[in-house]
Amino acid sequence: MNSSKHTELANHAWSVADLLRGDYKRHDYGKVILPFTMLRRLECVLEPTREKVRETHEKFGGQDVDVARFLRRASGHRFYNTSRYTLKSIASDPGQAEKHLLQYIGAFSDNAQEVLHRYEFPQQIRRLDAANLLYRVVGRFADLDLRPVERDEHGQVVTDERGQPKVVVSNHQMGYVFEELIRRFAEDSNETAGEHFTPREVIELMVNLLVASDDDALSVPGVVRTVLDPACGTGGMLSAAEEHITQLNPSATVQVFGQELNAESWAICRSDMMIKDQDPENIKFGNSFSDDGHRDGRFDYLLANPPFGVEWKKVQDEIEKEHDELGESGRFGAGLPRINDGSLLFLQHMISKVKPVTADGKGGSRIAIVFNGSPLFTGAAESGESRIRQWILENDWLEGIVALPDQLFYNTGISTYFWILTNRKSPDHRGKVVLLDARDYFAKMRKSLGDKRKYLTGEQIGEITRLYTEALHVADAPEHPLHQKVKVFANEDFGYRRITVERPLKLHFEVTEETLTQVRESKPIQKALDVAAFETALKPLMGRSWQTKRAAWDAVRSAMAEAGVFWPTGAPFQKALREVIGVRDPEGEVQLVKGEPEPDAELRDYENVPLHEDVEEYLRREVIPHVPNAWIDHTKTKIGYEIPFTRHFYVYKPLRPLAEIDAELKALEAEIQALLGEVTK
Repeated sequence: MNSSKHTELANHAWSVADLLRGDYKRHDYGKVILPFTMLRRLECVLEPTREKVRETHEKFGGQDVDVARFLRRASGHRFYNTSRYTLKSIASDPGQAEKHLLQYIGAFSDNAQEVLHRYEFPQQIRRLDAANLLYRVVGRFADLDLRPVERDEHGQVVTDERGQPKVVVSNHQMGYVFEELIRRFAEDSNETAGEHFTPREVIELMVNLLVASDDDALSVPGVVRTVLDPACGTGGMLSAAEEHITQLNPSATVQVFGQELNAESWAICRSDMMIKDQDPENIKFGNSFSDDGHRDGRFDYLLANPPFGVEWKKVQDEIEKEHDELGESGRFGAGLPRINDGSLLFLQHMISKVKPVTADGKGGSRIAIVFNGSPLFTGAAESGESRIRQWILENDWLEGIVALPDQLFYNTGISTYFWILTNRKSPDHRGKVVLLDARDYFAKMRKSLGDKRKYLTGEQIGEITRLYTEALHVADAPEHPLHQKVKVFANEDFGYRRITVERPLKLHFEVTEETLTQVRESKPIQKALDVAAFETALKPLMGRSWQTKRAAWDAVRSAMAEAGVFWPTGAPFQKALREVIGVRDPEGEVQLVKGEPEPDAELRDYENVPLHEDVEEYLRREVIPHVPNAWIDHTKTKIGYEIPFTRHFYVYKPLRPLAEIDAELKALEAEIQALLGEVTK
């Protein structure tokens, strides 16, 4: 479908807004336009077999048989409608429009009715009728030609010069129409279009990377492949995956599965699946985390564009319960990310649904998911995010990460990344991760759509795909023109030890006015003795200092004895006393605990040391030259994993000369003055 046809159909559907204005607020237009567009598409698809379905219904009606099975067979689809009504006939009888339309949608199969009810369509029908708009809206949609193929006056499919059916609006083309309508609805209702669908060219690239290494397997005649999107939106990714695989192999059978939380997006996706003769029951409604609609499913391909940075507080109890009770036998055993970003929960959910690899090396699955930068590095060592990354890398599932341009999505201008995972890496990829920098591959849009100001051209999609599939070769070839775009790392390169570097506590000791103030405020000292008497005992020591703890203690003991104050037994008093008369001093006495230097918490530092490096050697090389008395507290060492993508592709750009900046500012100032001069004329 060319863009003018696509726009023409979307404009026709959206023209109903002219009728709704006044009776509906702008942000509610989509509640009418989307379900009516869907209804009209269903009607157009079912039109060729409508009479056959009615005859079958009359023949088997009232008999003790599974009528639905015969009706589906008669319709040629997984849905049907037994009514004698059409939108055109309903529009011709304005006085009965509400009654007839409700009867019409009530004659659909249960799966189609469920979709329409998710739109709250009956309520909209009643509201439109009360405003005396229903028959006019119905009439407008009755004129919208959404036939899948063209037919002649005898109902026969019209073919082109190659003998192929002449397409009016294909399923793929219908997807573009829906996307345009959803985008308009989202903009008018102040929602983000990106919550409902992903740009088509982004999906195309994602699917390319998902199946690229499987071209040989997908070419086998009659191959069957299953695809899951656990945050499927309107189903764009599922449709693209199905299309791509069937283009590679027209004899392939692709079964798609999905789950979606947004009712309208779910309704569109499920309708689309019915039209394409996919099983609509495969598209589940609800939250994938708390109500997994594919609990026991295992799939060949899994892909998703989950919402970025969305908190999972609403399902926190269910997720934490599964994490605590099921551990690694559940979906979230590796770890839980922070509550304000559930991205890595989606990835764990998807990993739980991969097919196992058989003894002969067959089976297994591939995963593609869109993330922002946060899952790459958020979370310190042994945090939930770090543990999840560690789990993925130590199991050798991460095949590659592709950095995409910013401003590529409708609802965010930030940089995004594809993560590609598989549990059946090819031998040359095992133990390795590919990082591919595709941030410079984009074209500027003539007109922005939300935050989307850039897009990928077909040529760029092809080049990124080739670069990814040839990544190992490109990385090993310094002379390759795209060598700088690809880097290959060992899994353990992303791991590190978070070491705690300690330095000794060094003190000298003194009694000052501040010391007496601290004595009066010290709870342990108050508990151990009479504070007033102790303060009186210390006053003769005012202004004195000692270089060692022993000397200080001896002086304080003597002063207390002279004042008749008893020296308390036990460690708490001595610890509190050191707190009030001890002063940190780089030249002071090293404090010991059981003969070992006591660490100074204020001088404590942390270092991240790569896993493949010896931490003691690191200390000797990087730390000891600067602080010779430092040591590592190995009891506090933690293992962490992060993927610092941008660090690996950082290119230093020297600062511009001041003269150049100054000249640019002067030119800009002159331009402004000239404009001001024009205004004042």
